[in-house]
This record gives sequence, structure tokens and C-alpha cells, in this order.
Amino acid sequence: MSTPMRRREFLSASAALAGAALLPRAVFAQQKAPLFDISIAQWSLHKAFFAKQADPMDFAKIAKEEYGIEAVEYVNQFYKDKKADDAAMKELKKRADDVGVKSVLIMCDGEGALGDADEKKRQQAVENHYRWIEWAKFLGCHSIRVNAQSSGTYWEQVARAADGLRKLSEFGATHNIGVIVENHGGLSSNGAWLAEVMRKVNHPGCGTLPDFGNFRVIGQKIQYDRYQGVADLMPFAKGVSAKSHDFDDAGNEIHTDYRKMLPLVLSFGYRGYVGIEYEGSKLSEPEGIKATKKLLETVRAELA
Repeated sequence: MSTPMRRREFLSASAALAGAALLPRAVFAQQKAPLFDISIAQWSLHKAFFAKQADPMDFAKIAKEEYGIEAVEYVNQFYKDKKADDAAMKELKKRADDVGVKSVLIMCDGEGALGDADEKKRQQAVENHYRWIEWAKFLGCHSIRVNAQSSGTYWEQVARAADGLRKLSEFGATHNIGVIVENHGGLSSNGAWLAEVMRKVNHPGCGTLPDFGNFRVIGQKIQYDRYQGVADLMPFAKGVSAKSHDFDDAGNEIHTDYRKMLPLVLSFGYRGYVGIEYEGSKLSEPEGIKATKKLLETVRAELA
């Protein structure tokens, strides 16, 4: 037989229930994390920045206030003249912090071939990236994105690129910064080749940044299959680049089937940032960014 509830216990329980009734319903609903977060690559606005229609130092503010995006991927080309400037680096961080935007990575180009056939030039290319690793660490990024540029035969390029990437990854590890490679022309746009390079590098700090659209191997008329390429690179992925160019009337990217590509990305257990990188010309940069963001959000909601 149950014991009668005492008056004090009854009043206490009643008060708790009454208070709970006043709480928002969301408190009781289990919060489900999104399948992936959305970031934006600075290259999506490269025309505006090169034309000096916008200040690269304001990239975080632009991302947040104009597009509602709270994570950014910088491009080193817009800060090359400030590479050695600590004050500029600190100001860039301050502006991102002021608007509550996360710095995700720095895309690095023009610093030499990490797979150069000349060992001295290869080593110089490695060292040319050191400062960007320091920037990435200070800004709060997880990685720098580099290129696996090389020359020679297929297997010579595997060995040369792996050597440069391994050396840079070892330096990156001293700063807890990853070194990630994008399929970005040459043999790096061959998913099988870049995956082989990753296996040869064999360093936990070295990974990939699969790009949905950069699978045209220079010198070859036939493009490497983008879905196969992403599948080749996802086992090593520390980031993902949602390349976009053109959209149909329904808002779908006409070159990449996002409803096929995003489930493929997620099937590897990836739950990090998917970066918008609009590179089209039919839509303006702002329109293209918004179209890509809407498509990512739509497909993410369908998959949830």
C-alpha cells in the first residue's frame, strides 16, 4: 500500500510542476546537432576583394552580417602583403572575435611547389608556409589548405609531394595545426593519386579538403568522376568544399547533385564544416553565395 503524500511534499511537487509549465517547450525537446555546419570560403567573394569593393579585413563581418554565416575560410592571397605583420594578424582576429565568427582555415597559394623536383626548392616551399601556420594558430583555425603541386612521372610526384607535405605536417603539428590538401589541378585532381599521397605521408596532421568541382586533371580531356573523387578523399578529410557554379530554376546546382554528394560525404562519418565556395558567373557573388547556402540548408534538413 502506498504511503499518503505529506502536505509539504505535495506543495513542493505542485510548485515544481507549475514552474516547469512556464518553461519553453524547447527545454524539454532533445536538441539535435546539425549534420554539418556551414562555413564560407573567402574565394566566393574574390571579385569584390580584388576590385577593392570590399576590405578583406572585414571578411568575418561580411560573412555574419550579409549572409548569416558564422565560420570563415580565409585566402592568403588577400593578406600576402601583411604576411609578416603581427598587427594585421591581430586585427583580423579581433574583427572576427568582435562579431562572433569562427576562423576555420587559411587557403594558401603561391608559396612554391611542395612537391618540387628540386629538393632545395621543395624545402623552401615548405618553409614559405610556416608563417601561415602561425597565422592559423593565432586566428584559431584548425588547418591551412595547401596544394600538392609537383612534376615528373605519376609515382615520382607521389613521392615528391608526400615528402614536402610530411615535412610541413611535422611543423604544423608543433602548433597543433593541420595541413590539408585540396584537389586543385594537376594530378591532385585525380582522387586516386591524392589518396595515394595521403597514405604515403602517413601523418595524423595531414589530410584532405575534398572539393566538389575541382576534378579536371590538367592535360586530360576527361574529367575525373567527382563522386568517385570525393569518395577517394573522404577517408582523409578534415574539411569539405561545396563548390558551386550554376543553378537551375529549382535552386539545384546543375554540375553537382548535392542530394547525392552530401550523403556520400556524411557516409564517412564526417560532421565538420562544409564550406561554400561559389565560383560562377551567371549569378553575382552575393546571389551565388545565398543560393549555395540555401541548397546546403535544404538538403541538410532533408537528411536530418
